[in-house]
Amino acid sequence: MKALILVGGFGTRLRPLTLSVPKPLVDFGNKPMILHQIEALKAIGVTEVVLAINYQPEVMLNFLKDFETKLGIKISCSQETEPLGTAGPLALARDKLIDDSGEPFFVLNSDVISEYPLNQMIAFHKSHGGEASIMVTKVDEPSKYGVVVMEESTGQVEKFVEKPKVFVGNKINAGIYLLNPSVLDRIELKPTSIEKETFPKIASEKLLYAMVLPGFWMDIGQPKDYITGLRLYLDSLRRNDPSKLATGLHIVGNVLVHESAKIGEGCLIGPDVAIGPGCIVESGVRLSRCTVMRGVRIKKHACISSSIIGWHSTVGQWARVENMTILGEDVHVCDEVYSNGGVVLPHKEIKASILKPEIVM
Repeated sequence: MKALILVGGFGTRLRPLTLSVPKPLVDFGNKPMILHQIEALKAIGVTEVVLAINYQPEVMLNFLKDFETKLGIKISCSQETEPLGTAGPLALARDKLIDDSGEPFFVLNSDVISEYPLNQMIAFHKSHGGEASIMVTKVDEPSKYGVVVMEESTGQVEKFVEKPKVFVGNKINAGIYLLNPSVLDRIELKPTSIEKETFPKIASEKLLYAMVLPGFWMDIGQPKDYITGLRLYLDSLRRNDPSKLATGLHIVGNVLVHESAKIGEGCLIGPDVAIGPGCIVESGVRLSRCTVMRGVRIKKHACISSSIIGWHSTVGQWARVENMTILGEDVHVCDEVYSNGGVVLPHKEIKASILKPEIVM
């Protein structure tokens, strides 16, 4: 089987992190976002992953070459010269996706994090005999999304309603699809939306089916959702693979600590924290609801909550960092500085407190 991952553009909503690496290579739960998806695809027997990309393909490919060998899966790029929306990239990658097997192929949005129940999706797809399957997830506020209206017992999709003013359902597209090769015949090589053009057409012919995603789901393409996604991901690890989580007197709730990280005396860490490779957390530090990426140093008695600390940054002694502060790569927060929602571009030193949410160039 093959899979296409829609990598897309510049990752502007996750700046300043995406000023250093393309969005799919931003760490989430101590590994690049896209690796969660590639590992899940490999686990169910996918042999080739195509990345549909229009920005920095060489950076992505150089990075993923290592994983190609480690995981034993072929990874290639299909590069757009102009943005082609969410369906155009399938037409562009047609030759990479089609083979003699006639097997369906997966399409995933690179921002989506979930438990990826891909085997269940294959079984569902085979059972209904339609042309395409989409994963849907239930949400509390469907009026913010495009809602998928479906026949509950069979999963047959009736129609899509964009941001409905009156309640028509609470299931939205989760960005995971399984498509027969014939779907490619419906897509022209031009900027096209799979959600607004391709799927409604297939649904009108009663050949589109939706499966409700078991477990959690989050689009982690912006900081607030990234932090929420981390909580859901760690919850899922607690249920499915608790041995991966840290334990100890200094740990509260779900915490992921890379084995090469060092944590000092008298710290209190958690809930919902990921500490990456090579990090040094000095004594008396308090961390909650945050990600600390590779090579970060957090000095004595600093306090970090609801924030993302980018690669190789430093947080000074008695500093306080909170309220969706995002530090880009190699940012140094001086001792006793306070950051309330600061978004700091890479390679900067912060000597004065940031009292209200702002971007620090």
